[in-house]
Amino acid sequence: MAPDNLQGIFDSAFAKIERVCQAGAPQLTLREAGRITSIAAGIAKVSGLPGVSFEEVLKFPGDAYGIAFNVEEDEIGVILLDDYSQLHAGDEVERMEHVMAVPVSGSLIGRVIDPLGRPRDGKAPIISTTRVPIERAAPPIMDRAPVTMPLQTGIKVIDALIPVGRGQRELILGDRQTGKTAIAIDTILNQRNENVLCVYCAIGQHASGVAKVIATLREKGAMSYTLVVVTEGNDSPGLAYIAPYAATSIAEYFMEQGRDVLIVYDDLTHHARAYRELSLLLRRPPGREAYPGDIFYIHSRLLERATHLRDSLGGGSLTALPIIETEAQDISAYIPTNLISITDGQIYLSPSLFELGVLPAVDVGKSVSRVGGKAQRTVYRAVAGDLKLDYAQFEELETFARFGARLDEATRRIIEHGRRIRACLKQPESAPVSVREQIVLLLALTGKLFDNVPLDRMEDAEQAVRKAITDIPAEVWTRIGAADNLDAGSRETIMGAVREALPDFLHAAGAVAGGAY
Repeated sequence: MAPDNLQGIFDSAFAKIERVCQAGAPQLTLREAGRITSIAAGIAKVSGLPGVSFEEVLKFPGDAYGIAFNVEEDEIGVILLDDYSQLHAGDEVERMEHVMAVPVSGSLIGRVIDPLGRPRDGKAPIISTTRVPIERAAPPIMDRAPVTMPLQTGIKVIDALIPVGRGQRELILGDRQTGKTAIAIDTILNQRNENVLCVYCAIGQHASGVAKVIATLREKGAMSYTLVVVTEGNDSPGLAYIAPYAATSIAEYFMEQGRDVLIVYDDLTHHARAYRELSLLLRRPPGREAYPGDIFYIHSRLLERATHLRDSLGGGSLTALPIIETEAQDISAYIPTNLISITDGQIYLSPSLFELGVLPAVDVGKSVSRVGGKAQRTVYRAVAGDLKLDYAQFEELETFARFGARLDEATRRIIEHGRRIRACLKQPESAPVSVREQIVLLLALTGKLFDNVPLDRMEDAEQAVRKAITDIPAEVWTRIGAADNLDAGSRETIMGAVREALPDFLHAAGAVAGGAY
């Protein structure tokens, strides 16, 4: 190449560089940063950020994040959300100028994530253009509609005696290992064809327990409509603290689109303990049982977000099933009583029933639904109206009969009927019962058609009755679904099908099963 041509190329290149340099102007970005003054288990004290607001996100070295929690004159108490082993006093802290938010999109369904929206299932990162704050005000009263639709759990004892409505908050409580999570998971499994989106929030659980739950959901095909938000026992207490709020914001996103959503908090005992740990480390004054004075508020502002929106706002609903662990069957302890007063009823699981093999171990006497009865299907009220009273009467008489007293014939019949109720309300785990099967079984119970079936054959008799549903004409079910009550013709048709299914299981008339008292 000729020297003059080469010189021309250089001149042209340098001229373009000079024009670009003259056109560009340096941009100054205001960046507010402070320093860590001290760091402890799950919390850090930061100075040099006078403009930080409550619950604002702060960024630490190594892409670790925290939330400003104690905003004081000289320093800020920060809840750390990530591994803090690499952080030291003197490290720089950057202000992010926004509150903690979680990504939301339809792609979250079927995924396992942490409260920050990061995948925990080994799949691709969550792609979302929308983020919502984890702390949001509950819908005002005028935006809410009455709870009128049932949320079928597929569990006979709950759907019949302690019904749950869409938009309700029903507490599940009991001692360790009594089946609290099993009830919540069975409820999720029963939403397969109910058009209900489910969010399962595991708070501080063992990794093995969470893995078992996820495996069950996948095996039963429930992950297609379920999202799992996970914090494990070895995660920071700050992450456990924000987990239920993040899960609720995700659930609200779908509720505001007009969807019916079910959220399970498993469990709020760990949430309360994580908050107590953080509060004590931040030198907040302790109160009863060392919990801070606002422990009621952190749960009430969470559960108040569960509601049924009016039709003009989409008509979506958010049903909450918080779980709480009791100790030594003490439902009058501090945290359980707080949550009982916040929720619209409770399902209490008794260790005594669990030990007797009565599963699910629901104590009907201590369980109540303050809203669901209004949303319960009309046919349930027709077939299960007296069931709770009969069961309660049986439990009282059974206790009395243990003293060896001589019982009259009427009392013996009440006890035998109650035993059949208890046997029929038993149900294996991960085996939800359909509405039609429940109606037939409950009608047979209230009609006392099981009373002459030996107790050791009740399970076989129940299966025979459930199979008899195929003999009931479809127009009967259509009529039941359309009517406000169970008409005499439909009742008799169902009872006739049950009677035809039971003869092989009946013992001689007048005989009393179960032995002498």
